Amino acid sequence: MTISARSGRRRRWPAAAGAVTALLVLGACGEEEVVFSEQPPESLYDLGLSQLEAGDEQEAAQLFNEVERQHPYSEWATRAQLMAAYSHYEALEYDEAVVALDRFIELHPGSENISYAYYLRALSYYERISDVERDQRMTVLAQGALQEVVNRFPDTVYARDSQLKLDLTFDQLAGKEMDIGRWYLEQGHYNAAINRFRQVVDNYETTTHTPEALHRLTEAYLTLGLVEEARASAAVLGHNFPGSDWYIDSYALLVDDSVRTPEAEEGFFESLF
Repeated sequence: MTISARSGRRRRWPAAAGAVTALLVLGACGEEEVVFSEQPPESLYDLGLSQLEAGDEQEAAQLFNEVERQHPYSEWATRAQLMAAYSHYEALEYDEAVVALDRFIELHPGSENISYAYYLRALSYYERISDVERDQRMTVLAQGALQEVVNRFPDTVYARDSQLKLDLTFDQLAGKEMDIGRWYLEQGHYNAAINRFRQVVDNYETTTHTPEALHRLTEAYLTLGLVEEARASAAVLGHNFPGSDWYIDSYALLVDDSVRTPEAEEGFFESLF
């Protein structure tokens, strides 16, 4: 069974095999509870697919759960567990999706769809990543889940997509470190800023934030009077990103603009090593 990810067009599900009677009854707290009549598992399953196609993901999830409730030992029950998780995911009920997927993974580790279950679980975290000014807990969870897909299923299409998204999580976490580091720098907390920028250089060196981090280190070290440390950061920046605006800015901090000729710049760069 193949299930399309959110990034693609949703597949067309088979039409329902038959009608299913649903009753609304009052629960113990006065809340309405849906009770379905007993039906063959394929009828419940097909109606769940129809509801999913119609855009009623919550109703679809209930129907897939009903397959398992009424027919817990049937082959349809295993399929329905994964489809219930997918329905929650489509409804943006990510916590419910993760719970359902964790259960599926625990109960069916040998399923032919186990790689997709891990992948959908990772997406349920990934799609909740917020901007760098907010808490990055979901980014960390997404990173771990995506890495698990890559490690467990390296030869699948899910691993390839997970690797792309994994790279973005590193960039996101580096961006968070930069955001905090800039704030420390503006507040005059230079040592704290240096620690954040070093995190980017040491742990997220392949991200787009590395050139700025090296420049900010140069800036912070110079402010503290640590000229040799500033020159070392600028050297790394110049060696790895020689044409970047951040290197030009770092160079300007270290050299008097009045003597900035190409020959002087080349000599200066060589002197850094």
